[in-house]
Amino acid sequence: MARLNPIADAMCAIKNASNARKSEVVVEPASKLLGAMLRVMQESNYIAGFEFIDDGRGGQFRVQLKGTINRCGAISPRFSTTLGDMEYWESQFLPAKNFGILIVSTSRGVMSHEQARREGIGGQLLGFVY
Repeated sequence: MARLNPIADAMCAIKNASNARKSEVVVEPASKLLGAMLRVMQESNYIAGFEFIDDGRGGQFRVQLKGTINRCGAISPRFSTTLGDMEYWESQFLPAKNFGILIVSTSRGVMSHEQARREGIGGQLLGFVY
């Protein structure tokens, strides 16, 4: 199966496993960007944890779920956003104000939109979780 968007595939697998009330899910292929997104999700208490599994090919992540994800997904195309536009994108992808996070790739690394707002920087939108 051709993987055109591995981040979208991983977010979809996480959402489907969460909806099926699974305790863990394995997503592949692993990448540094996906690992950084999972770290942000863990820091925001959406997942319990994750670990890298080296399978000799692209690698995998085993993600432990907490059952707190209602919906998650990748944002495609990866829109660029400034600090001022963050509220607009929040209203586009999140159901309510202060509910859920946007995952943003900035010049200082991958972080949630709240952390990017605190640091006063914009970046590219990668995904959303609530």
